[in-house]
Amino acid sequence: MPISRRRRGRTATRAARSGNLITTNRRKKTNKLYLAVSLLIAVLVIASFAFASFTGGGSSSTTRSGSAQQYVEGVGTQVPLLSRNHVAEGESVVYNSAPPTSGDHWPTPATCGFYDGGLPDERVVHNMEHGNIVVSYNLPLESDIGALRDALDNIGLSRIWGVTRAYDGIPTGQIGLSAWGVLDTFLGVDETRIARFFEAYSGSLGPERFTC
Repeated sequence: MPISRRRRGRTATRAARSGNLITTNRRKKTNKLYLAVSLLIAVLVIASFAFASFTGGGSSSTTRSGSAQQYVEGVGTQVPLLSRNHVAEGESVVYNSAPPTSGDHWPTPATCGFYDGGLPDERVVHNMEHGNIVVSYNLPLESDIGALRDALDNIGLSRIWGVTRAYDGIPTGQIGLSAWGVLDTFLGVDETRIARFFEAYSGSLGPERFTC
């Protein structure tokens, strides 16, 4: 028997409604999935920021933790730690070693680099507080200074953790390597010894850790 137009219309309407309902349900499921994924991403992002804050992370800081208690046997000599207060720029401070390895210091540290004109103790001590390595040299020959430059160029860590300065507070011909609470001094340019010091202490000593 032929189906009336009215019945066909009702059937088509029900089918359309059913199709729309399925499409709507699919959209709802998709939207819920997107919402769940977005929430998960947001939670992960917030957690990562919280972890970075907890570990002292940041754009210029490192997550390498440490203190002067993490001395590496045979790499330099430990020096008793002094106070680490800020003093006015230009004020002189008395230290317990030459070069110094801790103590009160000026508010602004030096940027990484090679300073053949020298830098004051009070400035570079701030660098050591940040986990930087300070290379102090008293080399009389330009050839020795050039050899020191070449050695540091070969040590990648020195580019982001090292401050090198001319320094007349040590005997002629000597080089001093300083980290927070650790000192190593020797005659001449010893690239292996310098590299070992950087590897042991870059970013691992000092109460604060920031590349310079």
